[in-house]
Amino acid sequence: MFDNPTFQKLVEADNLTGEVVAVNSFIVEVKGLEGVCLGAEILFADGQHGIVREAYGDRVILFNIDSEKLAIGTLAVVEKDMLSVPVGKDLVGRVVSPMGIPLDGGSAIRATAMSGIFNPAPGIMDRSMLDTQLASGVTAVDSFFPIVLGQRIAMLGDSKSGKSTFLGQLSANQQGSNRIVVYVLIGKRKVDIEHLLNELQTSGAMENTIVVLADIFDSLSQSYLAPYAACAMAEYLWNQGEDVIVIYDDLTSHAEAYRQLSLLQEVDPGRDSYPGDMFYAHSSLLERAGKLLSNGKTLTSLPVVLTPNDDITAYLSTNIMSITDGQIIFDLKVFRQGIRPAVNAGLSVSRVGSQAQTVRQKKLSATLFKKLASYHQAEEFSHFSTQLSKETTTDLNIGKSIYEVLSQPPEERHTLTEQQLMLETVLLSDGGDSIDVPGLKKEVKQVGQKVKEEKDFDTIEAELLKKFSKKIEVEKPKEEKPEPAENPEGKTKEKKDEAR
Repeated sequence: MFDNPTFQKLVEADNLTGEVVAVNSFIVEVKGLEGVCLGAEILFADGQHGIVREAYGDRVILFNIDSEKLAIGTLAVVEKDMLSVPVGKDLVGRVVSPMGIPLDGGSAIRATAMSGIFNPAPGIMDRSMLDTQLASGVTAVDSFFPIVLGQRIAMLGDSKSGKSTFLGQLSANQQGSNRIVVYVLIGKRKVDIEHLLNELQTSGAMENTIVVLADIFDSLSQSYLAPYAACAMAEYLWNQGEDVIVIYDDLTSHAEAYRQLSLLQEVDPGRDSYPGDMFYAHSSLLERAGKLLSNGKTLTSLPVVLTPNDDITAYLSTNIMSITDGQIIFDLKVFRQGIRPAVNAGLSVSRVGSQAQTVRQKKLSATLFKKLASYHQAEEFSHFSTQLSKETTTDLNIGKSIYEVLSQPPEERHTLTEQQLMLETVLLSDGGDSIDVPGLKKEVKQVGQKVKEEKDFDTIEAELLKKFSKKIEVEKPKEEKPEPAENPEGKTKEKKDEAR
């Protein structure tokens, strides 16, 4: 008889059984289990779980999901033919482990359905074209590199460059949209986890968010399985008719956990010591995003990748960029210049963003890129000359106003209409106008609701320009007054007095 009643029932049901013969940290070798499926969930007699990675006849290699402490001689039994996690709306608003265990101190989750975590991606015939923009509330992203519902777009940047802050803004901006956010935290420190959870609670975004947590102190196996489990939770809601956004924060920690597991498993290391199937591990995860033809709903993937020293040419970052439909790069150099968010406009790109934009929005984006290019050129020129031409001064003034509009603290968010009003108002000025951008940002919150059709933009922008622009007075150089002419007669008189 066994102390674990679940284990006892599985054995009595004549499920495949085996015995642990070797343990190397999280890698477990079991003798027996002949004919077991790859990816099957295994239950050990002490209550721990494992997942089958390799099978060689009567010798099976497992990942221990719970810990690295497992006694040799422990019995094992097949619990499920595929590792599964609880799914459903009961998870919304909760913080759970990759296996669906509550971590927020709340009540037990009574999920009515289970799902395998390594599900295949929808086929090409099951997909539909992407055509709806996902508003993040951040002007620098929505206007330049729009994210589309169903898209896979990577967030790249060094540590503390603003990636998590932006994703927090995006999550908070989904309030009232009926979209569900699945936020996966992999290998994070407790202070970072608490900071994010506090932000989600404060903004109210937690009401429509599932947080899947595998912190730095959890097992390597859970860090490896976390993004797949979160994707399974998102896929179930997606198939049930919900728009879902999955944030993988971050896939660098996921890749490092998988590398360590593979090295323990004695898999031949490839480039940068990552296993040879590292590309497949991420591509099979990210390609599960898209838009379903059957219900028109979307699953959007936002993977985060750490790029130390802003090096985006490293192995992982180039892998992710080749898998995704674009990347938004957060640059520490831009961050140090005081620009928030610190988006690198030269290297970032959204390959499908224009599909969700109107003709007017596309024209605005193209104009903004040209104006910013002219601004940077004028800024370089201004370092070498004190006397600037009218065109250079105009480019500098407009560029400064654009950057002032793009600068956004974490608590500030704008709708797509408000963003368009602000940027087009700035572009309407001829560069000789000083725009009161803080006043403009407050005003668009009020007048943005008045925009019902495209012609309303022109009317409202003309009013905004008139209200918040002021001519820049150019100081004329002061004329030097000529010194009074000397009086030759006075000098002669002085000389005569000296002679006397």
